[in-house]
Amino acid sequence: MKISRLSGGLAAACLFISAVASTASAQGARDAYGNPKAAPSPRASAPVGRSRGYSKPSYSSPTSGSASGVRFGFRGGLNLADVQGDAVKSFTNLAGYAPDGAVTREMRPGFYAGLYATLPIGPGFAIEPGISYSEKGTVLRGTLPFPALDFLNAQVTGTARLAYVDVPVLAKVFVTPGFYLYAGPQASFLVSGKARVEAGALGFTAYRQDFDVSNQLRKVDFAAVAGLGYQFENGLGLSAGYDYGLTSLDTNNRFDAQNRVIKVGLNYSF
Repeated sequence: MKISRLSGGLAAACLFISAVASTASAQGARDAYGNPKAAPSPRASAPVGRSRGYSKPSYSSPTSGSASGVRFGFRGGLNLADVQGDAVKSFTNLAGYAPDGAVTREMRPGFYAGLYATLPIGPGFAIEPGISYSEKGTVLRGTLPFPALDFLNAQVTGTARLAYVDVPVLAKVFVTPGFYLYAGPQASFLVSGKARVEAGALGFTAYRQDFDVSNQLRKVDFAAVAGLGYQFENGLGLSAGYDYGLTSLDTNNRFDAQNRVIKVGLNYSF
């Protein structure tokens, strides 16, 4: 009798430990987008003559029917671009604009838009290559060195209007379901390089001239990219990042200036 009770107790304990281990394993597993994987449910035989129901896949949990879990999408948003380093010298050399007064530098607003693909590699980790059109550059404002004409508020504005095709390859880490960090290298191919000089007084523009300076700029620019974002279940996402240029813009090495870009935008994955 004692042996029978002991055997029954051991069997019950084994069943309890097995159930706890299965539950912990199901809760601890996560997919490539940082979401907990659901525990597998017993396969029930479908009644004859009835079709199985269709469940719409969510972004954060790749469906069992898609082994790769690859997702494509498009993104776009606002750029706040600047040129660090010897930015004043770079523009004056390119456009022939050399004011003797004070010169200030401002960020140039622009936009970016493009496509990407998210490739899950492991739990909470993915690689995301992409391609996008991106506006960059900077704005310089100078005052004319004529104290007698200060009342006219005479100013000269120079704008570096640069456009690139960016090709980043990003590593994405999902810290929590939906929230992720990303970083990686980026190659940017010059599409257009122009410098615009404007002069005016009393709020009116009296002179405007555009210069094509693309032949004086490097055709390929390399940068390090990093940022963060949040991906919702419906495929919509938000992100913010920073592009840190690593190569000088001048193809003749007359000055040392690099692109810097703050990005804020939306994306949609499908």
